[in-house]
Amino acid sequence: ILFNILNAGIDTSAQVMTWVMTYLISNPRVMKKAQAEVREVIKNKDDIIEEDIERLEYLKMVVKETFRVLPLVPLLIPREASKDVKIGGYDIPKKTWIHVNIWAIHRNPNVWKDPEAFIPERFMDNQIDYKGLNFEFLPFGSGRRMCPGIGMGMALVHLTLINLLYRFDWKLPEGMEVEDVDLEESYGLVCPKKVPLQLIPVLTQWS
Repeated sequence: ILFNILNAGIDTSAQVMTWVMTYLISNPRVMKKAQAEVREVIKNKDDIIEEDIERLEYLKMVVKETFRVLPLVPLLIPREASKDVKIGGYDIPKKTWIHVNIWAIHRNPNVWKDPEAFIPERFMDNQIDYKGLNFEFLPFGSGRRMCPGIGMGMALVHLTLINLLYRFDWKLPEGMEVEDVDLEESYGLVCPKKVPLQLIPVLTQWS
């Protein structure tokens, strides 16, 4: 069981990283700002540790915005109504299966201004987090069926992203422009990229 949990966490974290880098390379302003923050905070450290994450406010906003624009699991595990209930004017009989559409919640224009745009700054100065207490933002679900790997997954994503932005500059393959980056996802239980992301790393030399 532990191996399955660990393996699932690593695989989904890798897919999240692909999307984070996709949106960063598609938004040069955001990439430049996130990379500048990482390099200013980390400077010449050889070892990057989990405590460093808390000092990188903009980087955390970038990850949150990636989860908002493209939640890896667009539909939560179905819930079953334990009794007859009326919600939002709709009658829901007992035993009805209810699917929570996270993708639609995260792009609700009544909650999110310009929901199709990738704007990490929308998370500035607010208390929205991943713990399922803010129902406008539920990338890991909520309640007793919330993803059990949230702690490990978020640490993996942030630490990997810090290393990628600190140690490398990134560019697109020759002849490819920002507008050519594909943002389409495949459909299924999770949402991997339909077209694999191709980036060229340029090692940064630190004195």
